[in-house]
Amino acid sequence: MNRLAVNLPKLSRFINRLIVLGAIVFAGLGYYLDSGYYIGAGIFGFFVLINFYLIYIQKDTAVLRNFGLFGQMRYILMSIGPELRQYLYASDTEEKPFNRAEREEVYQKAQGKDSTSSFGSLDNFDSSEVKIRHSFYAVDKDKVKPFSVTFGEERGIKNTYTITKPVIISAMSFGALGEHAVRALSRGAKRAGIPMNTGEGGYPKYHLLEGADLIWQMGTAKFGARNDDGSLNEAKLKKIASEKNVKMIEIKFSQGAKPGKGGLLPAEKITKEIASLRHVSMGKDVVSPPHHKECVDAKSTVAFIGRVQKLVGKPVGIKFCLGSDSEFREMVKEMKRQKTFPDYIDVDGAQGGTGAAPKSYMDDIGVPLFPALHAVQNILVKEGVRGKLKLLSSGKLINPGKQMIALSLGADACYTARGFMLALGCIQALQCNRNTCPVGITTHRKELQHGLDIEDKAKRVVNYVASLEHEFYELLASTGKKTSAELSVSNLYIPDGYPIDISEHS
Repeated sequence: MNRLAVNLPKLSRFINRLIVLGAIVFAGLGYYLDSGYYIGAGIFGFFVLINFYLIYIQKDTAVLRNFGLFGQMRYILMSIGPELRQYLYASDTEEKPFNRAEREEVYQKAQGKDSTSSFGSLDNFDSSEVKIRHSFYAVDKDKVKPFSVTFGEERGIKNTYTITKPVIISAMSFGALGEHAVRALSRGAKRAGIPMNTGEGGYPKYHLLEGADLIWQMGTAKFGARNDDGSLNEAKLKKIASEKNVKMIEIKFSQGAKPGKGGLLPAEKITKEIASLRHVSMGKDVVSPPHHKECVDAKSTVAFIGRVQKLVGKPVGIKFCLGSDSEFREMVKEMKRQKTFPDYIDVDGAQGGTGAAPKSYMDDIGVPLFPALHAVQNILVKEGVRGKLKLLSSGKLINPGKQMIALSLGADACYTARGFMLALGCIQALQCNRNTCPVGITTHRKELQHGLDIEDKAKRVVNYVASLEHEFYELLASTGKKTSAELSVSNLYIPDGYPIDISEHS
C-alpha cells in the first residue's frame, strides 16, 4: 500500500473552496426551501470574508496569506504545543523546566499524599549530577536538632527575625501573580510558620491581608518606595518597614531570569490597581532599570545597604544572580572597609524566574545556582566574613534533595518560588507572561482566578511545607549530621568536570 501524505496547499485550497460552496449551497436552500437555511449561509459567508481578508488584504503573515483560515491551524497547534507535549507524548523526565516526575512529586506533597515511588530512579545517573553522600553512621531522626536560623543577630539589632523551617516562599509579586494566588500563598505561609517574600510589586496589600510574616523586596525600580526620579523615598520605605508583619527588607540587585536587565511586567498584566500600587502608567510594559540609581560601584552599593539598614531597623538582605566573581569579591572587600554587611545574601541561580524574560537572558546570562553558591561561599570564607551574615539560595529548589545540596554548598536556608506555584496547582502551561494562566495563578482575569480556591490552595501550601520539613530531617539524619550547620561540600558527590572545585575541601 502506498504511503499516505498530505498536500497542504491543495488541502487548503479545497477547504477554502468548500467554504465558498457552503455559503452558496445554504443561500440556495434558503431561497428555495426554508429561510432558516440563511443562518448557515451567514456563517459560511462570515468565514468567506475572513478568508478574503487573510489571503488578499493582510500582509503581515505569509502563512495566512497562503493558506487563509486553514493556516490558523499552525498557530492553534503552536498554542497547545506545551499541553500536547505534557499529556500525550513526552516522557516523565523530558519536559523543561520541570519534568512530569518533578511536578508530580510536588503535587503529591501539596495534596498530602504519599510521594514515594518504586522500581528505581528515573534520573540519568550517567549525567553530571551532584548527589548527596549518606553516612554509614546515620543518626536517628529524633536526634536531629530543630532547625533555626536568626537574621540580624550578627549586627546585634533589636528586631532580629528567626525562621524555624529551611524553606521560604521566594519573591512573587502581586502583578506577576494574581490576587487569589498571593492570598493563598500568604494564608498557607502563616499556617505553615514560614515567611513569604513579597517580590518587587510595591506596597504588599494582598500579602498583608492573610497575616503571613513578610520579607518586603525592593527592586531596582523601588516600587512602593520611590521618588519620581527613581531614587529612594525614605519616608515610604520606613512606612512599609513599620508594618508589623514585615520582618525583613530585601534589596534586589538582579535576578536569575534576567540578570543585568531589571524586572519586566508586560502591559497586558497591568490593572488599575497594580498601576496604583506601583505608581506606573497603564497600557505599556513596566521595565525596571538594570541597577539601583544610587549604586554605581562597590563603594556606593555598600553605602546604600547601610543606609537602608539604618532607616528600617530590621534585618536587611540583598539578592543577586552571580555574574563576575571579581565584582563580588570587591564588594565584600568594600563591606569590610565600611564595616557594613547585609544581614543575608540570597544567591539566585541563572535557572530562576517565574515572570517574563527574554529567552536569551533566561538561557545565556548568569551563573547557575550550585556553582554560584559555592563561589559566593568561598569568597566570604576567604575574606573572613562568612560569620557576618547568613546565606540563602534560590533557583529550581523545589524538592528536599536539591535543597539539601544547596545547604551543603553553604546556604543557611532555601527560597523556592516555582515549588510553591506547583503546590498551588501550576501545570507549567508557560503562560506566566500573558495574563492567560489556565489555573488562575499568574493572571488578573477574574474568570480565570475563579478556579483558584484560596482556602483549598492554602492547605496545599501547608502540606507542601510539612512534607519538605519531614524529608529535610530524614535526609539530614541520613548524612549523619544533627544540624544543617554541620553540612559542607564534603557531603556531596560532585562528578569530574562539574564546575565546582572540591580539591580544597578534600
